[in-house]
Amino acid sequence: MRLSDNLRGALAMTVAMAAFTVNDALMKAVTQTMPLFQAIALRGLVSLPLLFLYGWAVGGLRFRIPRRDGGLLALRAGADVLSTVAYLSALMVLPLANLVAILQSVPLAVTLAAALVLKEPLGWRRFSAILIGFCGVLLIVRPGAEGFSLWSLVGLAAVGCIVARDLATRRIGSDLPAATIALWTSGAVTLLGLAGSLPSGFGPVTGGEAFYLGGAAVALMVGYLSIVLAMRGGDIAAVSPFRYTALLWAIALGWLLFGDLPDGLALLGFAVITATGLFTIWREARLRRLPREASVDIPSDSPYTPPT
Repeated sequence: MRLSDNLRGALAMTVAMAAFTVNDALMKAVTQTMPLFQAIALRGLVSLPLLFLYGWAVGGLRFRIPRRDGGLLALRAGADVLSTVAYLSALMVLPLANLVAILQSVPLAVTLAAALVLKEPLGWRRFSAILIGFCGVLLIVRPGAEGFSLWSLVGLAAVGCIVARDLATRRIGSDLPAATIALWTSGAVTLLGLAGSLPSGFGPVTGGEAFYLGGAAVALMVGYLSIVLAMRGGDIAAVSPFRYTALLWAIALGWLLFGDLPDGLALLGFAVITATGLFTIWREARLRRLPREASVDIPSDSPYTPPT
């Protein structure tokens, strides 16, 4: 039976979210006994050749980068480096499901930042969804609560860096292959790990740590490939909601590997973030289907309300 494009895209997105969450879980496990920068460097030394081989196989390697794209690519790589350090640092301390849930606010944050920085239109409905979604984040972070950890703020800093990365990605020319962008980013993160490991050098690696790092590198590669297939294999409105399957994988892996289970307020926060994220995806898909004429400015006293 031949699968539809949307079904293939949904399956690929589900695989991508599982792969990225497995990478997170394995990196959390290995950094309990190995310095963070050494773990980043060793994972990168495995994933970089895999990315290069993939880019070469699909003809997606470009070594001459236009000047404008070069600056944006450097900005994107720098933001990804900062987000990697912040995210993995927080992951060493926080429960996996909580941090993955905080990360699910990225689509909401990108929508808000695009309106503020890129002047993209943002109506009251999507703005309200963003505010409600961030209330869901607060249910997980709980500032001022007894269980509050400053590492939650580090996780939120990672979200901010990811937003900067995604805004830079929007400005990169569409003719620059995804494999080249991923290779640059992976190379920058690997160099960071190597530089951070210089003061203390590399310590010995046990068999278990090698297994975790190898698994994390392969999972990261599967995630990169699957996310490309997902975004090119179907309608974004049909595929994007499956991003939230990451929460299910995170809860399951957090319980199986670390014995962590979210409490009631955290689960409520998960639900709020997911609901508002799905609404934002649906609303943007609806706006794309509307004719361009519907986006003209309408006087405020008109009975017709422009789409938001």
